[in-house]
Amino acid sequence: MTGSRTPDVTRLIREVSERRPGAADELFERVYAELRAMAASRMQQEKVGHTLQATALVHEAWLRLAGDGQLESFETRGHFYTAAAEAMRRILIDHARARGSDKRGGKAIRLPLDVLDLAQSGDLDQTLALDDAISRLEELDPEAGKVVRLRFYAGLEVDETARVLGLSPRTTARDWAFARAWLFQQLSGAT
Repeated sequence: MTGSRTPDVTRLIREVSERRPGAADELFERVYAELRAMAASRMQQEKVGHTLQATALVHEAWLRLAGDGQLESFETRGHFYTAAAEAMRRILIDHARARGSDKRGGKAIRLPLDVLDLAQSGDLDQTLALDDAISRLEELDPEAGKVVRLRFYAGLEVDETARVLGLSPRTTARDWAFARAWLFQQLSGAT
């Protein structure tokens, strides 16, 4: 995410909340490339032949954000990108549920060595199990849950995640390490 665009994005978010005519369209134009990069990063982790494309993911996420009236509630650039990542996550989860609801059951989950490997597997059961585990993590440690969502669903690096959340890179790295270990334990069934 480009730092030089931050003042414009922040200004446009404020103007949208003030209901300036055309501000939402300008905001979309300003953030489109960054949202497209987030979506492309996430889609690279999906199974080959996925029926949803990055461009469609961006547009669907934008429609959810704008349609729910959320655009007027954002306070910061980080808040906006967090909501966009969450919207993309929900779309992908809804898509996975719609495609694989009949496949979900008592099957054992093959657990990769790394949570990121899980993301790249494209397995619907694993994706849904991971999402459920992340939701449980957010109940236990909301900050670690936010870190996971931005790293996993938005494809942000630790430093980018730290900037979006307003945390130090060290704190973000610590939350990421905790979250990965906790998720691994949850998904492997270890106690």
